[in-house]
Amino acid sequence: MSAITTHILDVSTGFPARGVPVTLERRTTKNWEIVGEGATDQDGRLRDLLAPEAILPTGNYRLIFDTETYFAKQQIEGFYPLVTIEFTVRGAAQHYHVPLLLSPFGYSTYRGS
Repeated sequence: MSAITTHILDVSTGFPARGVPVTLERRTTKNWEIVGEGATDQDGRLRDLLAPEAILPTGNYRLIFDTETYFAKQQIEGFYPLVTIEFTVRGAAQHYHVPLLLSPFGYSTYRGS
């Protein structure tokens, strides 16, 4: 089974970023197509962007994190309203974990395990 998961750590607080809306899209020949949506849980994780039986076609994907909504709930004015991370799925049976380290004025990411 293939999977795409994520988690977000708010490095400005040292705690997981809870309730962040996330959209997963796949690149088609002309546009981007939504293939999953959700929000991070109490641990800042989103484990179910895809159905458990989903098979990922190889290609380009992107995760879009609605950071503006997250920071607005905390009455913080952030600099980036959205964080978009594009990546390539090369092996349909692999697990792709894409973490986000977030603060109001910066972010970083890496391929996790």
